[in-house]
Amino acid sequence: MADQEYKHPVNEARGEARLIIDGVELVIAATMGGLSALSSRLQCKSLNDLFLRLSGVEAAATVAAIELLTVKGNAVEAITKLKLKHFPACAVAFSAILAHHFDGDEGNVEAVGEAA
Repeated sequence: MADQEYKHPVNEARGEARLIIDGVELVIAATMGGLSALSSRLQCKSLNDLFLRLSGVEAAATVAAIELLTVKGNAVEAITKLKLKHFPACAVAFSAILAHHFDGDEGNVEAVGEAA
């Protein structure tokens, strides 16, 4: 897979991560607008609640996150192809983009870890 070419560049410095669901390449990012919309849709009470639902790959949270956090790629196509076997990759990608918000603020990362 090292030779695989991707359609969409990923800017990890901006907190983006690649997620591939059954051949559909997405780039997701935890933008504040996306996180706000996701939190509202899922009726999360806190960022920790949102983090737990995404890292635990709850079905509704996973579908909503793909829809609302995709910045490149066809989210609708990915959602139609989504199966339970894709959830571990989703958890990794969601954790990567959420961790970006805590980089440089070690206290918050520890607090999220302790709350989980």
